[in-house]
Amino acid sequence: MTTLTTTPATVTTPATAAKSPTAAPSRPQADGMAIASFVLGLLGTLVLNIVLGPCALVLGTLALTRGTTRRGRALLGLALGAADLLLLAALTAADGTLSWHLG
Repeated sequence: MTTLTTTPATVTTPATAAKSPTAAPSRPQADGMAIASFVLGLLGTLVLNIVLGPCALVLGTLALTRGTTRRGRALLGLALGAADLLLLAALTAADGTLSWHLG
């Protein structure tokens, strides 16, 4: 005859949840999003502003809502993402294209 053994279920309380490695705050991810927002916004002023501008806006907003410690970079990413879209609108109104060229 075989015996069936069961393991007791673990109960997670707020005190033990704070100590578990899976419940770590996502602050490093938010910091990375803030930096990525800044870099994409900066690159978007030069190339692919139709794609990189909205990406910078989304990443900057997510970083701020997740409580980043790099708040300044997230805000700069938001500002540069908005500038990308304004630049796109100005270029489209000026010559009717989605890109800019020299000359």
